[in-house]
Amino acid sequence: MNLFDDADLQARIDQLWVYPVKSCAGVSLDQAALTPTGLEWDRAWMVVDARGDFVTQRELPRMALIQPAFKLDQLVLRAPGMLALHLSLDGVEFARRARVWDDEVEAWDMGDLAAQWFSDFLGPDAPDDLKQLRLVRFDPEVRRLCSMKWTGGRESVTQFADGFGVLVASTASLDELNDRLARAGQAPVDMRRFRPNVVLGGVASADEDRIGAWRVQTEGGVAALENVKPCARCPIPNIDPATAIPSPAVSDALQTYRQDRRLNGAITFGMNAIVVEGDGLVLRTGQAVGANWTFD
Repeated sequence: MNLFDDADLQARIDQLWVYPVKSCAGVSLDQAALTPTGLEWDRAWMVVDARGDFVTQRELPRMALIQPAFKLDQLVLRAPGMLALHLSLDGVEFARRARVWDDEVEAWDMGDLAAQWFSDFLGPDAPDDLKQLRLVRFDPEVRRLCSMKWTGGRESVTQFADGFGVLVASTASLDELNDRLARAGQAPVDMRRFRPNVVLGGVASADEDRIGAWRVQTEGGVAALENVKPCARCPIPNIDPATAIPSPAVSDALQTYRQDRRLNGAITFGMNAIVVEGDGLVLRTGQAVGANWTFD
């Protein structure tokens, strides 16, 4: 069967992003392997405080300035005024517990060198309880379940993402936001503000809000994903990823047209999705997507 035989909507993948360290900058990719938890390496590491509780740009906006990159078998982290931190993709130091939202999970501490690097860069401007930080790695043996209220009772897993394995947005939705910002006399923003994994092209603004199941034609077969929950937005999109300086312009604009009744009027942008089928398949920019309407 052709991918589009029963599709309500045809699209393409415009952008792919992973965020190796939760709440640090993302890495734009031409291709990414699909795993049960989402795109490979996405939110595999996380910054925690001395208690093991997760830390994000909500508390420390300068996390936006930490830029990851992949080099051979290493994750390389760079930040202004810092020597690069090189981490083995397979290396960990010792087991420890870590908390992300309401989930406390087994994780791996990345050691004192990584802890000192994050503390040195983020600590000077941090509150007293966030001056001593550590970096942890998700334990791949752990199954952290997504909310089955939104997955229709199906088990789906994620790593250190807020709640679901894949975040989907569209080029057209960002274009609409920028049109509204321009009319308000504000500067345009780019997709980095919203931290999606998959950005769809060839669709109208907010089309991603209304689709459920979607499929991608890859070289190895068809990958199946499903949008399950609108993404409620915290203040992070207000933080300029180039400077780490916040401004309310984005939230102010979204407030005028993005209140979502499915989340009791919360401001949303993008859709949380789960991986249904396709472990090991490779998503690439430009690939065809077929989707079906689900939401009103």
